[in-house]
Amino acid sequence: MTEDQNKEVSFEEAIMKLEAIVEKLEEGDVPLEKAIDYYQEGMKLSKFCNDKLTKVEKQMEQILNEQGELKPFSVQEE
Repeated sequence: MTEDQNKEVSFEEAIMKLEAIVEKLEEGDVPLEKAIDYYQEGMKLSKFCNDKLTKVEKQMEQILNEQGELKPFSVQEE
């Protein structure tokens, strides 16, 4: 997955492609050379998705409060 492909693929599309690769590899009847190609593509897709999620997480760390001031955003787990 090259830089140009990253710009054209949405997060959802990348996840769908990654899921399809995982399914193919789990079937187990893939020739070794093809399995390596799938694995490499899957790793690129995984990195792309991780980078997207990290970027969104950083954007969500600060949100506007009621007074219009920026404040850190955190999720409190119950």
